[in-house]
Amino acid sequence: MPRYLRRSRGGSGLCLLAAAAAGLLSSCDPMGIGNGPLRFGQSGEIRVTVESPLYLGAGWLRQVLTWRSDGAWRVIEEIGYRGTVGEEHTEPAPGLPFEYASLYASLIQKLNDDEGFKLIGFPALDEIQDPECRSGMSRVTVRMYDESGREGRDWTRCADGSLANLTTRGSGPDVAASRVVQAAIFVRNSTVGTDFISRYSGSLPFATLDRGTETGSGLEGALDFRSPNGAGAEEAPEGFEDWWSSHVGDRQRPLPEVDWANEMIVAVAPGVREEIGDSVEVRRVLAIDNGTRVEWVERTPGNFCAPARRRVEPIHIVVVPKAPEPVLFVKLPTEAVPCGS
Repeated sequence: MPRYLRRSRGGSGLCLLAAAAAGLLSSCDPMGIGNGPLRFGQSGEIRVTVESPLYLGAGWLRQVLTWRSDGAWRVIEEIGYRGTVGEEHTEPAPGLPFEYASLYASLIQKLNDDEGFKLIGFPALDEIQDPECRSGMSRVTVRMYDESGREGRDWTRCADGSLANLTTRGSGPDVAASRVVQAAIFVRNSTVGTDFISRYSGSLPFATLDRGTETGSGLEGALDFRSPNGAGAEEAPEGFEDWWSSHVGDRQRPLPEVDWANEMIVAVAPGVREEIGDSVEVRRVLAIDNGTRVEWVERTPGNFCAPARRRVEPIHIVVVPKAPEPVLFVKLPTEAVPCGS
């Protein structure tokens, strides 16, 4: 739960309040906020999508935060490169949904009724449907869905930053854009919190070339393939074709298309494992002062899971923009994956 949530006593029970910094109204009325007919989206959901370009638009970071009226929320992050997803992750809300339901109702009231922030009933927002964003800016979409009327409304504008650091400053292309971006900020602050950090923060974009639990390469650890700069930079590095052939075995997978002058390949594998459910992923590729840092992580079935026994060899192979040498591989602590996910 975000740190700015507090519990206060009032009436017959506990009421969740948002701190003043979040800019939300609060209510301790056990029947909900306000009287009269339901506001648009009071029963339904609100969804924020932030699409941020990476590496001069060759890659992207896409973040989708969905918040339902019962309080449940989840955030999905996806990083990709040259039209192919590299990695994605879904993070559900911690705790029980009802802990966030009061905040949801407060936000819906604000987006319906507050003259300074409302999206519903503000005609200027409907004048632009699909804006063209300047280079480097993110596309921010706020969608409200009303369950009772089975109707959805959405607004898209441009802003600087990803979900973690969105700002209304410089948003566009019109003055009304700040309302859309501010609504996205309200949703973020009330769910993932003001200290949210993307799991792909700072990473170069990358695309998955192959991922699974079979490899004939015998790889245990991590390696990279890159052509030297200068003469021959456009040719595949020595040994790559043989390594790829051993990796795919009899699966008849063609050599991947790689612009070796400008791209490189990274492969990570923890080695042989003895149960279904083990996997591995490249998490981030970071250009640092003295080279490149590649973070990768092994993921295993969590506590109380009962995976079937089987020999597997998890592997993840990605293509990434060519980054400075040397390449430092860092294996992050092993992550336990909840059963059934």
